[in-house]
Amino acid sequence: MTDNTTSTTSTTSTTGSTGSTGSGDRPGAGVSTLKGRTGAGAPAETRGRTSIADGVVAKIAGMAAREVPGVHSLGGGVSRAFGAMRERVPGGGGSGVSRGVKVEVGERQAAVDLNLAVEYGVSIVDVTGDVRSNVIGAVERMTGLEVVEVNIAVDDVHLPDEEEEEEPGAGENRVR
Repeated sequence: MTDNTTSTTSTTSTTGSTGSTGSGDRPGAGVSTLKGRTGAGAPAETRGRTSIADGVVAKIAGMAAREVPGVHSLGGGVSRAFGAMRERVPGGGGSGVSRGVKVEVGERQAAVDLNLAVEYGVSIVDVTGDVRSNVIGAVERMTGLEVVEVNIAVDDVHLPDEEEEEEPGAGENRVR
């Protein structure tokens, strides 16, 4: 009994120190501040925890960056070369949506680093500004995370006469 009285007294003095006049007059007296509380009276936002993986944010950022006119591809030269080889190998990694994208994801914020190649003749300042806006908008809209920065490194300019080099006869069947 004495322990319960002591705990009740310390709880009352703690709530009394916040300026409330008592538990009956306290605003939100029936609301628990514990995360993950369930019940009919608890708002849906507090009924669990949502975590978003870095890979999810990287894919969203990669797709948003590719949507911008003037972006030729994402990833540095070596990254693009290895990515092209991986795409040719069956089961080697798919489309590489997050190639050239690095993200850091916290509980409420995200930071994005992009490496990209732009088309020759476009304004790099305009393209990177459009990429930054599109990535921020897409990530914030889809995840609810605040994007604190989008750092962009332009690693290459794609010239009109440069074609994606393929091995000779890559499209042909060698066996008849």
